[in-house]
Parts: sequence; C-alpha cells; structure tokens
Amino acid sequence: MYDLVIKGNAVLPDQVLYDAVLAVTNGKIAGVFSKDETVTGKEMVDATGQYILPGAIDAHVHCYSSLAEGFTKASQAAAAGGVTTIIEMPYDASGMICTEEAFYEKLNRLQNQSIVDVALLATIKKEGGLDEIPRLAKAGACGFKVSMFNTDPVRFPRIDDGHLFEAFSIIAETGCPVGVHAEVDEIVRRNLIRFRDMGAKDPRVHCWSRPKVAESAAALTVMELAYWTGVKAHLYHTTVPRIFEFVEYYRSQGARITAETCTHYLTLHEEDMLRLHAKGKINPPLRSAEDVKQLWSLVAHGSVDIITSDHAPWTMDKKSHEDIFQNASGAPGVETLLPILFSEGVAKGRITILDLVRLLSEKPASIFGLDYCKGKIAEGMDADLVILDPNQSYILQEENLHSSAGWSPYHGWRVKGKISSTFLRGRQIFGEGILGFPGYGRFVPAKHL
Repeated sequence: MYDLVIKGNAVLPDQVLYDAVLAVTNGKIAGVFSKDETVTGKEMVDATGQYILPGAIDAHVHCYSSLAEGFTKASQAAAAGGVTTIIEMPYDASGMICTEEAFYEKLNRLQNQSIVDVALLATIKKEGGLDEIPRLAKAGACGFKVSMFNTDPVRFPRIDDGHLFEAFSIIAETGCPVGVHAEVDEIVRRNLIRFRDMGAKDPRVHCWSRPKVAESAAALTVMELAYWTGVKAHLYHTTVPRIFEFVEYYRSQGARITAETCTHYLTLHEEDMLRLHAKGKINPPLRSAEDVKQLWSLVAHGSVDIITSDHAPWTMDKKSHEDIFQNASGAPGVETLLPILFSEGVAKGRITILDLVRLLSEKPASIFGLDYCKGKIAEGMDADLVILDPNQSYILQEENLHSSAGWSPYHGWRVKGKISSTFLRGRQIFGEGILGFPGYGRFVPAKHL
C-alpha cells in the first residue's frame, strides 16, 4: 500500500507513458507502472486523460525585489502555476545575498515562509569579498548571479570585467554555475541619455534605448571569460537569437555555456508596449515580432536550454508613471510560466510535451545542481508532480492570480490547458485553491561536485 497513487499520462524524460500509474511513498516516487498492474494507495487520484508532469522549476524568480511579495506570496503563485521549486535571485530590496551570514538568514526565512521548495543563488560584492564564494558554495548555493549592467549601485550593481574574470576563476573551482545579466552598461547609458526626452511620448523608446548589440556584446564577453576560466556560465533572459548561435560556437570550443529565454520574449514584442506601456517594461526589453518567431524556432531545435519567468512582481504604483523610464522594470510570471508555455508552445504545435518538461524541469535541475532529487518522473526522485488537463481552456484573469503584483501582461488571454493539481513531495499544495502552507517548502541544497 503506497501513500499516493496517481493514474494518468505520465511525461517521462524520453516518452509519454499513457495510462500510467505513479506510486508515491514518503514523498518520493516509488514506482512508475503500466495500466495493467494493480497498484493501490492510501490516497488515489484518477487523472485519466490528463498529463502528469514533473513539477516545473522556475530558475529565475525575484521574491524580494518588491517587499510586498516575499516567499509566501511568490510560492503561492508558484504552486498555482505548477512550479514546485523556485530558484531565488540574490538581489533583495534589503540588500544583496553576498555573504554566508546573509545566505543563512534567507535560508531560515524561506523554511518558515515558503509553500514550495526553494534553491538559493548568491552574488558577489562590487569590489572584494571573493573569499565568500567558497563559503556560499559550501552552504548549498545553487550558483552565483552577477550583472554587467548597473541596475542599482547598492542592491544590484554592475560588476566590471576585471572583477568578473577573478570571480569566474574562483567560482570555477566550486563547480557552481555563474549566471549573468548581460548588457553593456556604457551602451545603454548613452542611449538612455539620447532617448530620455521621449520617455513620456512613446513607451517603445524603452526597447530602442537598449539595443541588441548591448546584449550580444556583453554575452560574448561572458562566454570568452568562461572559455578562459573554465567556469560554467549561464546567460539569463536572452532575447537576441544571434546569441544562441554564439553559444553553439563556444560550446564547440569546449566552453561550458547554457542560455535561457523567458516566456514574455516568446509571446510579446515591442509593438505590445503601445498596449501594455510599463507593464511591458522589462530588462532586456521586448524585441521585434521577427525575433519572437526566431526564438520559437531555436526553442524547437533544442538551442534554448531553459525557459524562465524572471518573476519581478512590482505593484502598479511602480508601473504607472507617464514617463516609461520612471517605471520599474520587470513583470510577474511564476504563475503563468507553465500554463503559457503549454498553451502557446505545446497546444499550438510549436514544441512537444517532452520539450516542455526538458525546458521547465529536467534542464534547470541539471544546470543548477538539483537533479539528484528534482526535475523528472523517475523512481527515487521527489514526488513533485503537476496534473494538467490539455482539453480545458480558460480566460486568464489577473485578479485570480496569487502574486502581490495584482496584474499580468497576459490578462484576458485564452489559455489552452489547465492545471488541476500540484503536488510537492507527495503532498497536494494546489487544487481547488492553495492547499499548501508556509513552512512546508524546504531549502534544496545544490550538489555540483
């Protein structure tokens, strides 16, 4: 007698096992059986005709950029969206997570407040502090995040190339990846001055002020540094199709490079700024409709490693200024990551259901050292499971979402496929509403070496 048995179409790493039976004991997957085998459990869930997916891992979440959010609100949104593990960014409104002391304080906070499991990224100071890197890796950080653009000189500073080179060399010894916000600061700064008088006239000027070359040139620097230091480098929120071609080249040279794009770069383009205004203000910016088309092609061909939300849940008071440049950058997205990618990708035939679980579960777990317990449906793995009905559709209403932001760029969209249930370590945390509770979520330490 197992603790939990779910019947449905299980999406495994290499196949969809139709009419499968999943058995769960002590929070772990105890077996995956064919429909012909008799399996019983204390709790039986019949999801016949629905997909059973491994829980999604959103590898790009900002829980504390806005203090109105925090772990509890973000994790409620995650649970409702089929995300069972979030990888949390180290740039909080209260300061950077760049010391062992700050890391453990945040770790303790998540274990009291989160509904889903959480892995933590760390970062480095603008100058010095590199002796903290081995300590943070030993504490279980799943990687390091740095920025080449000066978003905020205290909370989210630019790290210059010389400091990056030194940091990359030390991070390489830990086995951790280092992810980079890649934009050339000087190019963007000059363009912000050039376009600043247009900020109240046309919201698309935000996109024009951050040209593709600012991103591609920075990405090349990251990859060249990775080549010489041997570090595992990850490119966050990549918008320029050309960059993925560079990634392939550097991989052929032996560099260890991965790259992601985000849901909004696959579904929105710069002309949508006229409709969304500051709700579409994101860094890097939305690109052209042709770029969107090319990104989908790259996703379909396996050139994109993962897809993330870059969840940045600013409340509307931060998104309501007439001058586009005076608004915060970012959008909420952890709750819509899986539903939108299924609806716009799988349901429309752009990608397969196997592609979806690779992009949202398997590869994020592998890149960030969580694949010993997360990322796929297999015996011995955490029973993080999502039941998705591909035949249901609904109109996404922002007032029904769980983030503190209270809005979504996808408000009013028809979404094909609906999440019925989310299970974390064998316990249902979402069904008819949020069923999980703060403190059920655990810290997931990374294992890289």
